[in-house]
Amino acid sequence: MSFLYPLGLLGLIGVPILIIIYIIKNKYTEQVIASTYLWALSEKFLKKRLPINKLVGIISLILQIITVILVSFALAHPVLIRKGAADDFCFVIDGSGSMNFVQDDKTRLDLAKERVSEIIDDSANGSAYTLVFVGSTTNEIYSGITDREQALSLLGGISPSYAATGFTDAIGAAQSYFNANPAVKTYLVTDKDFKSSDNVNVINVGAEVENYAVSDVKYEIGDSLRVSGSVMSYKSDASLNVSLYLDGLPAAAATKTVEVKGLQVAEFTLESTQVEFGSLRVEISNADALAADNEITVYNVDYENSYTALLVSETPFYMQAVLKAVGNARTTVIKPEDYTGGDGYDLCIFDSFTPETIPQNSAVWFFNPESVAGAGFSVQNDITLTSAARAKYSSSTSTVVRSLLNNVIKEDFYVIKYKKCGLYRNFTTLVSVGDDPLVFTGTNDYGNRTVVFAFALKDTNFPPLQDYRVLSGNLLSFAFPTVIDKSSYYCGEMLQVNVVANCDGIRVVSPSGGISYLDVSGAVSEFELTEVGTYTLTVLYGDNSRIYNVYAAFPEDERFPVTEGEAFSLQGEAGGSRRDGIFDNLFILVIILAVVFAADWVVYCYEQYQLR
Repeated sequence: MSFLYPLGLLGLIGVPILIIIYIIKNKYTEQVIASTYLWALSEKFLKKRLPINKLVGIISLILQIITVILVSFALAHPVLIRKGAADDFCFVIDGSGSMNFVQDDKTRLDLAKERVSEIIDDSANGSAYTLVFVGSTTNEIYSGITDREQALSLLGGISPSYAATGFTDAIGAAQSYFNANPAVKTYLVTDKDFKSSDNVNVINVGAEVENYAVSDVKYEIGDSLRVSGSVMSYKSDASLNVSLYLDGLPAAAATKTVEVKGLQVAEFTLESTQVEFGSLRVEISNADALAADNEITVYNVDYENSYTALLVSETPFYMQAVLKAVGNARTTVIKPEDYTGGDGYDLCIFDSFTPETIPQNSAVWFFNPESVAGAGFSVQNDITLTSAARAKYSSSTSTVVRSLLNNVIKEDFYVIKYKKCGLYRNFTTLVSVGDDPLVFTGTNDYGNRTVVFAFALKDTNFPPLQDYRVLSGNLLSFAFPTVIDKSSYYCGEMLQVNVVANCDGIRVVSPSGGISYLDVSGAVSEFELTEVGTYTLTVLYGDNSRIYNVYAAFPEDERFPVTEGEAFSLQGEAGGSRRDGIFDNLFILVIILAVVFAADWVVYCYEQYQLR
């Protein structure tokens, strides 16, 4: 026998204390009574002759000593060791996407946790438990713990994954435990069958259920919006109701019933007259055992990477043509006299017009500007040449210059008139005439990107040249770079985000509300998509931000209701000694303590009765 809490035996100090109290206790009290009463009482005792009265005091003492001893032992928690009566358990739980199938109102993962709980509850005291969970990654939840309640509590806390997972790491972990102790009992709880499972007890919680899925959703924009894709029924023939929703609106933009054979793919096409949209969602309304693959959301990447532009000009033709050809802007054109402010636009372009104050929350382009506070440059005077001067492209090898002049063939172009500008912020000159900057870019006093063409388009032969469109496209990409190249992924894939210049941070909010921040120290940042649904990216630029959305769909490999794996086997010969069991049931000790305490109470009551 051993004790879990040996300090509880300090309670035995109460035994000598009880004896001392019994010895020094005054058993008699002086009372003044009538002599006739004394004679009558003595006569009464002489007749009854009850010898037990002499033992009442010592019996009570003995019972109290036994009570103190039992309480001390209970506090010390005695444990009886049972040789070879317990086991080591290693549980491997499959947390792949298919474990989200619902059977009898419970997911397969819930059923798996119930089966493991039953094994733990039925195991002998003293058993040790190890739990390996195979989700989006393989995690060892706990190892070799003997606290049954703790093992059950941590088991209940695992949550499902949606990725297609492999068991290589799990086999490695289980093999290491088996090598250390060949007597370990290894359980794999999954919804798959395995062709071989040596030294492993496979518990299959899967069953054949109905599952429908939509995939390969694409769209084309012409005179109308055409959305195509495919649906599949993984068990039986079905008539699937497929609907198209645009921009989160509750009413379907189009609906179609698609007849599909079991285990066959059926194509569909949905059409809508609405051609401008930010997102579209295709949904199968039929109920099945897995809702996660019944819908797919596709975000319009061009729309998300687009920006709103305000063009203030008397002659907007050339700039309008560039924005339409190489930009991704939704452009509003107004005359200078109608300008009241640039709030609400991502880009403000001022052609031969300079506002009294520049917008504080927009990128700004100037053509033929005047001085304005906060712009980062000043106009010193107008330069009118007697003959056209050839513009000169920068020969700098800096990364910014090479990026902005990428694909520019540097055709000769000339100007006859321009503004001589002084730069008091860190601007990069791309084109110059003599020592005067002609085209330059940087940031203004508000931290917004600024591009300056120090001439009017009518005073140069630049607009008809190919370089005008290429350079303008590079400058637009510089101001509004493409952050995401696509918006559709599968769960388990890596999301790639382009880290743009002057990016202060990128926050990612998962479908469940979890928040992560990406590393923005490099040109590209990656993030693993582990949940089905929409991820929201917020790209921060100083006080400004832009929001992008991507959708992670349920993996196609996990959509089959019943699947089969190759092997989950442990190499070696099972055997060896079992773990020692523990018998520490205090219930019996509590019963004995209760009986002794009741006996002491009976003796006390009898003593009080005799003294009446």
